[in-house]
Amino acid sequence: MKKITIVSGKGGTGKTSLAGCFASLAGEQAVLVDADVDAANLSLITRPRVLEEYEFWASKVAFINLDNCDDCGLCLELCRFEAISQNYLVDPVTCEGCGFCYHACPRGAIKMKSRLSGRWFVSRTPYGDLVHARLGIAEENSGKLVTTIRKKGEELAEAEKKKYLIVDGPPGIGCPVIASISGVDSALIVTEPTVSGIHDLERVLAVCRHFGVEPSVCINRYDLEEEQAHKIEEYCLSEKVILAGKIPFDRAFVRAMISGVPVVDFTDGAVSEKVCEVWDALS
Repeated sequence: MKKITIVSGKGGTGKTSLAGCFASLAGEQAVLVDADVDAANLSLITRPRVLEEYEFWASKVAFINLDNCDDCGLCLELCRFEAISQNYLVDPVTCEGCGFCYHACPRGAIKMKSRLSGRWFVSRTPYGDLVHARLGIAEENSGKLVTTIRKKGEELAEAEKKKYLIVDGPPGIGCPVIASISGVDSALIVTEPTVSGIHDLERVLAVCRHFGVEPSVCINRYDLEEEQAHKIEEYCLSEKVILAGKIPFDRAFVRAMISGVPVVDFTDGAVSEKVCEVWDALS
């Protein structure tokens, strides 16, 4: 099984569109993982049918036992998030679950309780199984949920003897990204021909190299600013990074998403050919 994660330095570069295309091109030989749990949208172009649903408990919220509280006011003074009211009730949305009040309370009246942070799912799509998640309102993302669904995806791929694990990774370089690329065979960094494109590429490339992941680069919508695209090509050459391909701007991506299918299933035009070239370079 080959594990491939698609990442980028920012959102909106086209990771999900490419992940859906790769799922189609893999010919039902892949398990998909949507690791962008903050804004999971791979389901928009894979038409999943939910088979299994699980609760995800991760974050904590403070709870004050008023029977043990002596109204000293220390928790009100220490809570920098102003999550505790004057009558010593905790706002579960404002509370960050840091536990400072729990450790500081002289009467031991404050407890940290687990709360439901979200749900994750195993679904069936026309392209294979998809493991995805949905965070609750005001819940912060962490690598825990990404690790959970990635592990499940790997288990499914091994059990079904699939050739690929395709992970639609989150943007940026934070904890969720690290959880999505750790231990994979290769990472496809999707970038754009913008002023910040090379900067974003540099950051993600540094993370990939730090964790020993083989990187390659795809320039999406390269023809919108070919001078910047050329600079990215030169950068890849100087850093000895494989340029997997360049994809032109094409409104077929939007029309395909509206139709709920990957663009390679929507049209066999030039843009689909370029996407196929990127997949061939990866697989």
